[in-house]
Amino acid sequence: MADDGSAQTQAIWPLPKFHFQVKWDDTELAFQEVSGLDIETQPIEYRAGNSPVFSTIKMPGMIKSGNITMKKGVFVKDNAIWDWFNEIKMNTITRKALTISLLDESHAPTMVWKVQNAFPVKVTGTDLKAEGNEVAVESIEIAHEGFVIENA
Repeated sequence: MADDGSAQTQAIWPLPKFHFQVKWDDTELAFQEVSGLDIETQPIEYRAGNSPVFSTIKMPGMIKSGNITMKKGVFVKDNAIWDWFNEIKMNTITRKALTISLLDESHAPTMVWKVQNAFPVKVTGTDLKAEGNEVAVESIEIAHEGFVIENA
């Protein structure tokens, strides 16, 4: 008898990465791509002078996170990322709460990245090509002070 999949648990299949949402503050924006959700620690090498081993030991050091890059299609009268970038003045920026959620088939968040103190550092407009057949895409690069991962 063929297996119709009804007896399988949710743990068997990994989640697809194409169903997600991005919110900053209370505004939800439709992005095509989100990348840069990485975090790392810089190892510290140390060796005591009386160590019998002639090599260093490594221990975790400062935590470092990369910038998040998000890409979206250009829509008429949608200047949200440009407006946020234009709020940057000398030594003042508007930091926002950024929430990135991976959604399941019922549109419920299953994995949530809560980004802390996010602000834009780079905005890239679309390239233009007279013979092109692609959608116009703009991107924003966001610096932050780390994130917390929550699993629903």
